[in-house]
Amino acid sequence: MTAYLELHRSGELRQRVVAALQLLESCQVCPHGCGVNRLAGDAGRCRTSRQAVLSSYGAHFGEERPLVGSGGSGTIFFANCNLNCLFCQNYCTSHLGEGSDVSREQLAEVMLSLQSSGCHNINLVSPSHVVPQVLEALELAAGSGLHLPLVYNSGGYDSVETLRILDGIIDIYMPDMKYDDDEIAGRLSGCKGYPHYNRAAVKEMHRQVGDLEMDEQGVARRGLLVRHLVLPQGLAGTRGIVDYISRNISRDTYVNVMAQYHPCHRAFEVPGLERRVSYAELAEALSLARAAGLSRLDNARALGAFR
Repeated sequence: MTAYLELHRSGELRQRVVAALQLLESCQVCPHGCGVNRLAGDAGRCRTSRQAVLSSYGAHFGEERPLVGSGGSGTIFFANCNLNCLFCQNYCTSHLGEGSDVSREQLAEVMLSLQSSGCHNINLVSPSHVVPQVLEALELAAGSGLHLPLVYNSGGYDSVETLRILDGIIDIYMPDMKYDDDEIAGRLSGCKGYPHYNRAAVKEMHRQVGDLEMDEQGVARRGLLVRHLVLPQGLAGTRGIVDYISRNISRDTYVNVMAQYHPCHRAFEVPGLERRVSYAELAEALSLARAAGLSRLDNARALGAFR
């Protein structure tokens, strides 16, 4: 049974929906803490007001292997990310807000349609700023037969208070750990305190779901999966991140060390970001992860970027 079904049957899911919606009144959904009244239609840093903005959805076969299986990951892409990464490869969605407002009924139907199409999970992409809206839709979808695991696929700039509302609801957490340095995070992604909030969030995620567990077919059922995008010139601070995971989360954490970075959007404005990651930089990142004692690394996929 997926995590949220028992909460739905007991009525606890309704209470979580109410608690999440209260965060919108003077918005504290994510670490920006804008304080605007999104219930009244105002929008803060995420440029999203009362309704979530849906960019696209469908079966995705390019996600991490434990999510894809044979039927694909049922991805739901939300517009207007709560980060403002200068190098974002999906900036039309995350920065320009391409998409349409979606009601809770419409979002519930999207979830159910992905289940009907044979996907292994419901993969919520960039959900940090729309947790209340997701929970509203989930309540309806669960009442109409949704039973797939939920994946929380975020940029890692998440509020622990909001994550606690999700305890017992999310089955698989897949956050980014983007930066080890606050100044670099502010310069490249327009946020304050990223390492602090990110580390606290990932620790809370692991407390809720533990290390990644997979079924006999290698499809994820529950747990934490961390993404770390290697940036040129060591800007992501890989050493600090892998050391933190090893010492404070778990050496059995499944970590995808990603080599997919390429210059996009406003990356050419930043010295060092105007080129792709080199093989040597990737090899060093993987070596640092192994030296930290991390063994569940998605090495093949990262190295495959250079073939």
